[in-house]
Amino acid sequence: MKKGLIIMNKDFVDLVYPEKVREEIESLADIYEEPLSREQVKENPEIVKDAEIIFSGWDGPRMDKAFLDAAPNLKALFYAAGTVKPLLTDAVWERNLTITAAGKANAVPVVEYTLSQILFALKDGWNFVNNIKKEKHYPKKPYYHVSGAFGSTVGIISLSTIGKKVAEILKQFDVNVLAYDPFADKSVAEELNVELCSIEDIFATADVVSLHAPLLSETRGLIRGSHFRSMKENASFINTARGEIVMEAEMVEVLQERDDITAILDVTFPEPPVESSLLYTLPNIILTPHIAGSEGKECGRLGSYMLEEFKRYIEGKNLKWEVMKELYATMPEN
Repeated sequence: MKKGLIIMNKDFVDLVYPEKVREEIESLADIYEEPLSREQVKENPEIVKDAEIIFSGWDGPRMDKAFLDAAPNLKALFYAAGTVKPLLTDAVWERNLTITAAGKANAVPVVEYTLSQILFALKDGWNFVNNIKKEKHYPKKPYYHVSGAFGSTVGIISLSTIGKKVAEILKQFDVNVLAYDPFADKSVAEELNVELCSIEDIFATADVVSLHAPLLSETRGLIRGSHFRSMKENASFINTARGEIVMEAEMVEVLQERDDITAILDVTFPEPPVESSLLYTLPNIILTPHIAGSEGKECGRLGSYMLEEFKRYIEGKNLKWEVMKELYATMPEN
């Protein structure tokens, strides 16, 4: 049995590696210590000397030269979280370590959240909620302004892992899907039944715009006030990506002018917003506290993915979610 450790934020160990997952890992590997924090490892680097594998998650160890020198037998890292980039350094590739991460597992609840909000937004749901609370009565039917899913247009910004999956699921509904991604292969777009176009066309045309771009230097501040100003009447914007991709002050300015459009923000910058932020008070801004990703029991999927990956590893099979150096170079920081 390979000797291993669990190194991560200890507050999340039981969420990410629930009892059944831990038990199976420990039946396949010699986990020779109780879960450790990265601070404990820094204080006692000798503890990683015999480790051949490390299971990790949020706040895992920074795998720099000093750490790797202390772990001469280390061969693989199984990271039960999304982007592993903050943990890695060039020393990892020099050692030719195997790195695998559960980013695809973390994408599942984000896709679920996004789908729920797209469908609710197409019903103009949040506008109804706010107005009913304010007016204390139901508006008179028929609701001619409601788009619904039939024949409406959804715009997806970035055919990332999440963006692709959202587009795939939307094939089940009677919606037209537009997508912006300068790196998207046309054959992929055809397979997803999406029409590639510019960001400007998406905002001007879509009933709902959903943002899934990674936070990179090229995407910081990508979405501006002019995009919101061009949106159709009663359109909605969903952000489950990163707050910094949106020019928040410009967005707020437009949303103050146009109470017909709605912004559903699971991410902001800063996060949470400062106490005086208009994000809290504008009725056409819906805030959720970064809940789209794995929370509660959903976190167990992350550890389960890494357990399955470990089984493939010890059986000598190809890994499903291995992070190669080329992929690492293009990964977002968070």
